[in-house]
Amino acid sequence: MTVFSRITHTTAIMAIALFLVSCGVAPVLSPPPPGGVSSLPRPDDGVGMPAPKVQGKSRWVPVRWSDLPGFESDALYEAWNAWLKSCERPGPVFAPLCGEVRRLSIASAVEQRSWMVSRLQPYRVETLQGQAEGLLTSYYEPVLKASRQSGGAYTVPLYQPPAGLGSRKPWYTRQEIDTLPEAQAALRGREIAWLADPIDAMSLHIQGSGRLAITEVDGAQRTVRVAFAGSNEQPFRSITQWLADQGQGRMAAPWTESTKAWASQNPQRVPQLLWSNPRYIFFREESLSEIDAASGPRGAQGVALTAGRSIAVDKDSIPYGTPVWLASRGPALDLQKLVLAQDTGSAIVGAVRADYFAGTGPQAGEVASRVSQPLRLWVLWPR
Repeated sequence: MTVFSRITHTTAIMAIALFLVSCGVAPVLSPPPPGGVSSLPRPDDGVGMPAPKVQGKSRWVPVRWSDLPGFESDALYEAWNAWLKSCERPGPVFAPLCGEVRRLSIASAVEQRSWMVSRLQPYRVETLQGQAEGLLTSYYEPVLKASRQSGGAYTVPLYQPPAGLGSRKPWYTRQEIDTLPEAQAALRGREIAWLADPIDAMSLHIQGSGRLAITEVDGAQRTVRVAFAGSNEQPFRSITQWLADQGQGRMAAPWTESTKAWASQNPQRVPQLLWSNPRYIFFREESLSEIDAASGPRGAQGVALTAGRSIAVDKDSIPYGTPVWLASRGPALDLQKLVLAQDTGSAIVGAVRADYFAGTGPQAGEVASRVSQPLRLWVLWPR
């Protein structure tokens, strides 16, 4: 074989093998001729890694799949439902993969894992300064008793956005909403329902959405969802931090119960407690069908959240709809799993920062109230 023929033969073998690798198929090669190609790298051996990326406030560093803790043991099918939700409103980067994601919804974990390895590249998420460890917190969807009309125990209103919300930025603070006649006039007639406890209302404002077991004017009982519809764009301040600053120490979890206990002992100081957080949330009411009730509220991506598989992120660091590998170990949760970036929050700021959606109801609330622990994230980006 001439040198030219040997080079041509070698080039053809390499082209075929690279095509098979790009399709997720590991080629079987006979031993190369003298001076020919050696065995080709598999997608996970670190050869030919892409360059790091800068994504807004974060830096993404390419890694091997073997660097992801617990990747071989996660029950991926549990996350696939959340991935299908993201494919209802995919961004331009992930839209081309959604047909394959749908077809793989009934595949085995081995098939799903193999597809991910062939089609996605993991990147470790860091700050622009190179810090790879951040903070994980958690949130949930509360279920609260409510009344369609005020009176008796039900004295705390939940409001739709006022008509002039966009004309004044920021809008009135929480204290001004409670005390200024002009703010109260702007909200008159905008009440959705009434709650019995201001701490429950604050919890709903912090979580951003919830379910109301509501008593209608005619006495009928039904459950509806109230979803985030806007804010006064004032800064968020933690009321538990305010209590700590008052010398109360760290409040026991769940914070709503411990805060209610403090409020019952200090009723004259409750307004001061509430006003320490100037941020105020407005809601919209949504009907709750059986299908809707099986999922969480819609996140910022516009799709329903999945308990244990959806996270809120800083969208300037991780785009909505991105599959993310999450690792976090703490006294509340030990997590090594696939999640989807589907929501955001006013306190979720920075590169390595996530809020874990724990689910609906008091049990999820108890879990969520205990989570504040170290976090590492890897985005899984199309090759």
